[in-house]
Amino acid sequence: MAQSRVSSDRVVPHPVSQVLGRPLKRGFFARSVHEVAPDLIGATLLMNGVGGIIVEVEAYHHTDPAAHSFRGATPRNKVMFGPPGFTYVYRSYGIHWCVNFVCEKEGSASAVLIRALQPTHGLAAMRRRRGLEDERSLCSGPGKLCEALGITNAHSELPLDAPPIALHARTCKVEIAAGVRIGITKAVDLPWRYGLKGSKFLSKRF
Repeated sequence: MAQSRVSSDRVVPHPVSQVLGRPLKRGFFARSVHEVAPDLIGATLLMNGVGGIIVEVEAYHHTDPAAHSFRGATPRNKVMFGPPGFTYVYRSYGIHWCVNFVCEKEGSASAVLIRALQPTHGLAAMRRRRGLEDERSLCSGPGKLCEALGITNAHSELPLDAPPIALHARTCKVEIAAGVRIGITKAVDLPWRYGLKGSKFLSKRF
């Protein structure tokens, strides 16, 4: 099974630089989910110009009982079995939308769950959608960030390198923390949760 990989780069001051890096293309995701996940920390995700810096993610491999793809393709998760570089959006507990980025070669059915963002673009829209002012609470969880960015199932199966989505690579070195995933009950806890060390925008401390 693939192993997690954590950057040993030095910590940068917070907040992370808001300067947008180069656009990320679908080929970025055609790698092991355990390489893509930590490489997304510090990248910027925008939906229709609203979003921020990715500070927390979780990796899900098709061999993992906690992955939605573990028991095979369904109408809901079929995008996970397609080519990399597309969104997979699902509703969690019938309440919150969650967005994932499909990784690895076609048929692998592995993905990265985006857990938290540091808001940098369109804060007024986020506050209106979330009904609160606290910047730290706008995107500090997968359901919260989808609500803040206006992401629903209508945004599933979209390419990650075309409007309304924009993804930009990080522009500075970061130190990445790793730990067990949150709320996993169908598998042994694995250190496949990655986050920006020291960020105040995480859904939960490491």
